[in-house]
Amino acid sequence: MQREELRIYLDALLEAASFRDYCPNGLQVEGKAEIKRIICGVTASQALIDAAIDRQADALLVHHGWFWKGEDGRITGYRKQRLASLLTHDMSLFAYHLPLDAHPTLGNNAQLAQRLGWTIEGNFSNQNIGFFGVPPAPTFAGDLAALVAHCLGRTPLLIGDATRTVKRIAWCTGGAQSYFEEALVTGADIFVSGEISEQTVHLARETGMAYLAAGHHATERYGVMALAAQLNQIGDVACEFIDLDNPV
Repeated sequence: MQREELRIYLDALLEAASFRDYCPNGLQVEGKAEIKRIICGVTASQALIDAAIDRQADALLVHHGWFWKGEDGRITGYRKQRLASLLTHDMSLFAYHLPLDAHPTLGNNAQLAQRLGWTIEGNFSNQNIGFFGVPPAPTFAGDLAALVAHCLGRTPLLIGDATRTVKRIAWCTGGAQSYFEEALVTGADIFVSGEISEQTVHLARETGMAYLAAGHHATERYGVMALAAQLNQIGDVACEFIDLDNPV
């Protein structure tokens, strides 16, 4: 597949142009024109780049790319090393942040719901990044936490009463603790996200809506995995997802 063909396909599939994001979405670093092998992962770290080099990949496809608003834009230190590794091997970097959170079937939130058996009822937040819906049957917050732990392979942090009955769930993967107050208006009994902040603990206790922090990396593996599977169905490229452990 040609690099430009892949860019057009991914931009259209994920509706990248419709999002106001904290970083550029799409092709972030231009590599060779023809792409046969793609390595997919959550974050464009040096470890993922090295793994892609070992596998002789032509491109990286990630959720967390580079060039974030507000960060130091100078190409020095680890930034120079990462970029040099890509340029030396003529490897492209594709990154989709909010578009890969919001996609109704391939996105992180949709994929998390699929794995946990939740039925999606709607969205919240100004770019429809947050989701809300229902579990297969009413459950206790503690039992929901146990299910999340089993599915994600790590123990989440539950703030609130473990015996609270959960009939409706609001969720947003990654670092979405700032969406907690918006999640309240959905009428959910619990908010599930990747991270939690100090002030969010107090909000959860004072509002009565439980909070489940399940891990930023852990909740955002599945969108890239689904996208890799979608690309493998095209037949012109080979995609491999690599999960580099991250405790956050």
